Amino acid sequence: MWRLIFHPIFGRLLAAQVVALLGTGLLTVALGLLAYDLAGPAAGAVLGTAYAIKMIAYVGLAPIAGALLSNIPRKPVLICADVTRAGVALFLPFITEVWQIYLAIFLLQTASATFTPTFQAVIPDVLKDEDDYARALSLSRVIYDLENLLSPALAGLLLLFISYHWLFGGTVIGFVVSALLIQATTLPKRQRGKARPFRERLTRGTRIYLATPRLRGLLALTVTAAAASAFVLVNTVVVVRSGFGGNDRDVAIALACFGGGSMLAALSLPRLLKRFSDRPVMIFGAGLLTLLMVVQAFIIPGWTLLLALWLLMGVGYATTLTPQGRLIRRSAHSEDQPSVFTAQFALSHLGWLIAYPLAGNVMTACDTKTTFAVLGTLGGIGLVTAMKLWPVGDPVIVPHRHPNLPKDHPHLKGDHERHAHPLIIDDEHRHWPTQG
Repeated sequence: MWRLIFHPIFGRLLAAQVVALLGTGLLTVALGLLAYDLAGPAAGAVLGTAYAIKMIAYVGLAPIAGALLSNIPRKPVLICADVTRAGVALFLPFITEVWQIYLAIFLLQTASATFTPTFQAVIPDVLKDEDDYARALSLSRVIYDLENLLSPALAGLLLLFISYHWLFGGTVIGFVVSALLIQATTLPKRQRGKARPFRERLTRGTRIYLATPRLRGLLALTVTAAAASAFVLVNTVVVVRSGFGGNDRDVAIALACFGGGSMLAALSLPRLLKRFSDRPVMIFGAGLLTLLMVVQAFIIPGWTLLLALWLLMGVGYATTLTPQGRLIRRSAHSEDQPSVFTAQFALSHLGWLIAYPLAGNVMTACDTKTTFAVLGTLGGIGLVTAMKLWPVGDPVIVPHRHPNLPKDHPHLKGDHERHAHPLIIDDEHRHWPTQG
C-alpha cells in the first residue's frame, strides 16, 4: 500500500490531501478558540450552528457545483477551490462578530463541497487497477485519521509560542501548498459524455445513485456510521470530563483510540477485500457499530473498557465506509463517476445532518444510555435497510430485457430475449431490473 506514495500522480495528490487536511485541522482548533472569545459559554451553540451550516453547504451546494462545473477541466476546479479556501481563511483572524464566523464557514464549505467530490473522482482515473484503488482508499482513510490525531497535537505545540490567530496562517499555507501541488501534477482528462442540459446534469448523479441497489445500501450504511461517529465526535468530551472527571489529555486519548481503530481497519482492508466482497465486509462493520451502541445503552463502562469500545467503534466506522469508492467505481461509467461521487458526498452528509444534532440534544436532555439507545436504533434501522436494499451476492452480470428498444438496436447486438451484461444505470438502463 505504501508504495503508492511514490506513484507520480497519486503521490502528489495524496501530498495535497495531507497538507490541506493539516490546514483544516489547525482551522478547527483555532475556530473553537475564536468562538469562545466571541461567545464565551455559548461557544458550543456557535460551533453547533457552524457545523450545521457546513452540512447544509455539503448537502445543498455540492450537486449544484458539480453540475455547473461538469464540463470544466478538473485541475483548475481543484486549484480555484483551494485558492478560495485560502482566501477565506486569510480573513478569519479579523473576525469580530459571530455572524462573520457563519459566513466564513459557509464560504469555506462551499469550496470544499466543490473540491472533495472532484478530488475523489480523479483517483479512479489515476489508478485503473482495482487492487491499487482499494489500497488508495485505505491509504486516504489512514491519512484522514492521522490528521485527526496530529493536527490537535501540532496546534497545541504551536500555541505554546504563538497566538491562536496565527493558526489561521497555517490553514492558508496548507491550502496554498495543496493548490501548488495540484498545479504541478498532470491529471487525466475528464471523460467527456454527451452534452446534457443543466437540469439533467444536476440530477443525473443522484438518479444513478438512487437507482442502483448497492448504492442505496451504501447510503443506509452511511446512516449507521453517522449515528456511531456522531456520538464519539460530539459527546466524547462530555463523557470523559463529566462522567470520568478527566482532563483535556484524557479526551485526546479517547479520540485517539477511535482514530487508531479506524486506522487499524483501513490498513487491514486491502487484504480483506481480496478475500471477501464489499457487501459482507461493510455489513460487518455496520453490524459491529450497531452492536456497540446497543451494548452501551445498557452498561456504563469503566475507563479502560471505554477506550476499548472507542477502538472498536473506530474499526467498525472505517470498515463500513472505506470501500465506498469501489462501489461507486463499479456502479457508474467513467463520464458519470464525478456526478455520482458528488451525489454520494451530498446524500451521505444527510446522515450527519440528522445524527449530529440528535447526539448533542439527546445527551443534553437525557443521559449517555438514552443517547446510545436512540443512536443505536437509528444505526440498526440503517443496517437492516441496507441488508434489504443491497441484495446478497450483488451480481455483476444481470439478465434483463429492453422492451422499449428496437430489436436491431446496437446495444442489443442481435440478442433481444437473452440480454445480460455488467449492468450500470445509464441512458439505455434507466431502471434496475427486478426480474430477468
